[in-house]
Amino acid sequence: MTAERLEHRRNPRAKISRNLRIRPSNADHGDFEDFPQTVNVSKNGLYFSTKLPNYRVGLRLFVIYPFTYKEDPMKSEYLAEVVRVDKLGEKQFGVAVNLIAAI
Repeated sequence: MTAERLEHRRNPRAKISRNLRIRPSNADHGDFEDFPQTVNVSKNGLYFSTKLPNYRVGLRLFVIYPFTYKEDPMKSEYLAEVVRVDKLGEKQFGVAVNLIAAI
């Protein structure tokens, strides 16, 4: 009998590569800034790869998506939460986040 992966997605994914700016919402969880690119996106979530080992399930983040430059007046910033972290390689991680609210 083969085990099938349980699907939790509510919205379909689109393979879109866009720049992100990510930082923790609480300084107690570390002080880092990351600029990864998305692997895929949905209406309420993003999946990206990174070399930073700072991510863990439940971590709340500030995410600017898409990110062009810091002072972009059209930037969209979100409060997000890490829902999954995958080890992709020796120093590579895949991170899935749920976009909670625009801020």
